[in-house]
Amino acid sequence: MELFGIRFVGLTAENGRKLVLTLVLFLLIWLLRQILRIAIRAFQRVRTDERAEFWTRQGINLGLTLLTIIGLLSIWFSDPTRLATALGLITAGLAFALQRVITSVAGYFVILRGNTFSIGDRISMGGVRGDVIALGLIQTTIMEMGEPPNAQGGTSTWVRGRQYSGRIVTVSNAKIFDDPVYNYTRDFPYIWEELSIQLPYAADRVLAEQILLDAAQRHTGDISERARTAVTRLGLLFPVQHATTEPRVYYTLGTDRLELTLRFMTDARAERDVKDAISRDLLHAFDAAGIALTPEPVTP
Repeated sequence: MELFGIRFVGLTAENGRKLVLTLVLFLLIWLLRQILRIAIRAFQRVRTDERAEFWTRQGINLGLTLLTIIGLLSIWFSDPTRLATALGLITAGLAFALQRVITSVAGYFVILRGNTFSIGDRISMGGVRGDVIALGLIQTTIMEMGEPPNAQGGTSTWVRGRQYSGRIVTVSNAKIFDDPVYNYTRDFPYIWEELSIQLPYAADRVLAEQILLDAAQRHTGDISERARTAVTRLGLLFPVQHATTEPRVYYTLGTDRLELTLRFMTDARAERDVKDAISRDLLHAFDAAGIALTPEPVTP
């Protein structure tokens, strides 16, 4: 094919027509995408639902991607023999050069199909903890949160509680094949938390235990009721053994002190606030009761 006296190698009239059709196809896909986005915004004004919007966008992206692939194959490979040969060569090359990318894409479909997590869930994945704010074919985007100092594993942060650190982290979807994924909120949006104090053996441990239980009941009583219903519902989905959701105190004997550990339920997203409120109440109550707490020994 010649243009302005220049002969283009490999560009024939047929290939030129296919190139024009390809450009038209991309234009139509783009217009369709814009129309669907406008429709989603209009629906969102009427009814705000983050999860419904997320899954709608995922379905649109997958549908348009599939439509683009089918359109390109239909334009450029009208001969099935040529299509099979080209696909074989392309597949072999991609499988070798893009192994991690292919694994990430496979992880994306496993996440969707396996109900591993969804937008808005609080998870720990690939050593990163936080809330899922976006899910793509290759990567999952997480709003990172901190973790208490005694937590195991994960990336260390300067935030000493399960609250946002301010960093947005992208994690490869391939990580679901390498590491466990912890979901804090999907089927059971509560966690058991513990708070420990140490007393001298001469202290009134019965009174101390009652103070712990009273404080926990004031701040987590309604949470325990909701969690009890959630445990029952969870038992219908999985063979989970019955677990109490009421506050309890456990004793641990030390060489020169007694450790009392308060175990209680809290919302997965409000752990630090609840623990702070209980701690403040305990300090006032122990001061009023004349019970002195024993500091932990300092490691040399």
